[in-house]
Amino acid sequence: MAAKPGEVWLADLGLAAKTRPVVILSRDDPQAPRALVTYIPLTTQDRGSRYEIELGNLRFLRETSVANVQGIGSIPSVRLQRRLGSLPDETLEKIKQAVRLALNL
Repeated sequence: MAAKPGEVWLADLGLAAKTRPVVILSRDDPQAPRALVTYIPLTTQDRGSRYEIELGNLRFLRETSVANVQGIGSIPSVRLQRRLGSLPDETLEKIKQAVRLALNL
C-alpha cells in the first residue's frame, strides 16, 4: 500500500527503537528511482513556533499534536508500519506553507 500526501503513518525513524507518527509529504510515484517517502514528524511538544502546525484533536492520535516542519526527512517506504489516518486538506496546505517558509522556497 503506497503512502499518499496528507496521510499519517506510524514510522520507524530509527530513534532508540521507537516508532513515531509522521505525515507524508511526498507524492505517490510508482516510477520513483528510490523507494523513499518524505515526511514531517509529529510531536506533542508544542513550542508555539511558526515551524509547527497545530493538528487539533485527531481521532487517530492519543494526544494533541503538532507537525514539526524543521524535522523534515526521508526514509525508505518499508519503514512505514501502519497508516493511522489522513489530515484535512487545509491542514496539509498549512504544513506545505510552513515547509516553504522553513526552506526559503
